[in-house]
Amino acid sequence: MSEVLGVIAEYNPFHNGHLYHLQKTKELTGCKYVVCVMSGNFAQRGNTSIVDKWKKAEMALASGVDLVLELPTVYSVASAENFASRSCKITR
Repeated sequence: MSEVLGVIAEYNPFHNGHLYHLQKTKELTGCKYVVCVMSGNFAQRGNTSIVDKWKKAEMALASGVDLVLELPTVYSVASAENFASRSCKITR
């Protein structure tokens, strides 16, 4: 199994369902590290995030994510296909 788990998220805001997802995924995969590609101050479809990108990153880090990478705004406000495609390319 891989030692690094990649997660694509918005965490707008981070909630208990996200925490459960991270904990269960780490348990099932046995990964050592979690890298999260996350939208910044703007969410998919151009909505403004409920909390700013710094707070979202702080919540993710406090909940078990080891590294947060910001998905550039041009991709985070794009279609689901572009959002996902660009997020995957960042982690390569």
